[in-house]
Amino acid sequence: MAQQTINIGTTANDGTGDPLRTAFDKVNDNFTELYNDDAGDVNSVNGQSGTVVLDSDDISEGSTNLYNATHTGDVTGATTLTIANDVVDHDELAPRFTAKQEIATTSGTINLDASSYGIFELTSALTGATTLNIQNIKKGQVIDILVTGSQTITMADDFTTSAINQAGTGTYDGASSNHIQVVCIDDNDSDAILIYSVATYTSDTNPA
Repeated sequence: MAQQTINIGTTANDGTGDPLRTAFDKVNDNFTELYNDDAGDVNSVNGQSGTVVLDSDDISEGSTNLYNATHTGDVTGATTLTIANDVVDHDELAPRFTAKQEIATTSGTINLDASSYGIFELTSALTGATTLNIQNIKKGQVIDILVTGSQTITMADDFTTSAINQAGTGTYDGASSNHIQVVCIDDNDSDAILIYSVATYTSDTNPA
């Protein structure tokens, strides 16, 4: 339906405009058209995936129809969009890869949520036996844990069944600062695999 324009006459109250009922009938018709068109524009919004599907006429204007047009720049493609090479930077990465959490807890079970942070620094020396419980880590993800304190440390995770393995011969030294690095080899809940390594570190500008 073409837009229905209300005739307002030439001058105020000259009697040549649309009667009030006719005017609001046009208003209702125009709003009905808009609401019906909007309902068709967004075919589906999946609350879980956030996917929005558009009709072929949703982003057309006149004879220029942008549906299935080829996009260029950082995002390229037509029906299938592809992110261009070398355009995803640090700012676009999720917190699990970029964020650091400072933790004041010094004993007991300390949950390390790998979906929110990639680096965990225990800011005070441990005062009692501690379990580092790694949660929500994904396959291929690497997290870093900085910890000190002469206490017993146990590595744990939130998988139903998992194997936690140590790489190399480095051992935790409570008298020093320690860097524990954990990589998730498999995040299958019934057969997960984590591998960690431990090394002490100190301030030193000369790697020799």
